[in-house]
Amino acid sequence: MSTSKTPSERRTHLVRLAGGLFAEQGFRATTVRQIADAAGILSGSLYHHFDSKESIGDEILSAFLEDVLAGYRAAVAESDDPRAAIERIVRSSTVTLDRHRAALTMLQRDWNYFSGQPRFAYLRTAMKEIEQTWIDLLERGRETGVFRADLDARLTYRLLRDILWLPTSWASSKSWTTDQIVDGLLRLLFDGIKSA
Repeated sequence: MSTSKTPSERRTHLVRLAGGLFAEQGFRATTVRQIADAAGILSGSLYHHFDSKESIGDEILSAFLEDVLAGYRAAVAESDDPRAAIERIVRSSTVTLDRHRAALTMLQRDWNYFSGQPRFAYLRTAMKEIEQTWIDLLERGRETGVFRADLDARLTYRLLRDILWLPTSWASSKSWTTDQIVDGLLRLLFDGIKSA
């Protein structure tokens, strides 16, 4: 039985390996040589699969955002209730963020670099769609009386987005599971901390 990888398996392995290095060291600080060394290949061999380090980063980030947006679009399409759609977005986002930890860390560490590169212009477009989805749902909930009349949709989105990104940094915590963190966030969001 052969243990050699097919070209697509090798490519997937290289992307995963590079993503880990990008997340650990930062995208700009990671060199093609370091990726090749970690993979046990010559630097030139990496160019058989990718034309540049940016191509690898592009593959990681575009897959992440496509996954995030698919979850958002499905949540909006499948529910007219803003609260139900937001709950679904929170749950799908948490699963997606867990699956794409390297991409999320890359965005957090190197957003200024990526957002300034024409090749990564789609990042701003995707982030605007994500923001607008939240704002639309929050405003619809406010207008229909599901949420408070004084709700600031933009501020609420920003706070929730930042909170949603936190559980990925809690990966080493043994205190709570991802589901417990999500359930806690949803209880806090929808029920608050006041006693009845």
